[in-house]
Amino acid sequence: MTVTQQRRGRKIMMTPGELDDFLTTQRTCRVATISADGAPHVSTLWFAWDGASMWLYSVVRSKRWTDLRRDPRVAIVVDTGEEYDELRGAELSGAVEFVGEIPRTGELRAELDVPETLFARKNFGLEEMPHDGRHAWVRLTPQKIVSWDFRKLGPV
Repeated sequence: MTVTQQRRGRKIMMTPGELDDFLTTQRTCRVATISADGAPHVSTLWFAWDGASMWLYSVVRSKRWTDLRRDPRVAIVVDTGEEYDELRGAELSGAVEFVGEIPRTGELRAELDVPETLFARKNFGLEEMPHDGRHAWVRLTPQKIVSWDFRKLGPV
């Protein structure tokens, strides 16, 4: 995992272990893609984190999917907290890869065993991934990660 050294945010930056725990336990992310006219498009998705890559299970007839097929660059934010001293999160960016058949129908694919098991357990409470013929997998192995954990600042 590539973690960017943050000059201004060193004090609140998550350690690699903290970041891994955070991304493993969180469920929802916001995905920013680039529209055909260059405008940003942001959408919300569930995800799975395997310790090195973020896996997104996206509807293949969505604007997000269309944007990613044209330009695979993406920025993804995962964050939590309500009060200032509870805020924590991470921004992951890079280019996505499409993995598996499109749409996913459940063909055997060893590369998808881990992300599908993680995703099914975390989001559906199942041991096997249900396939609906409308979604497919996108993997982001981040080129850059920036994180923050305002709890490290102490009482405000």
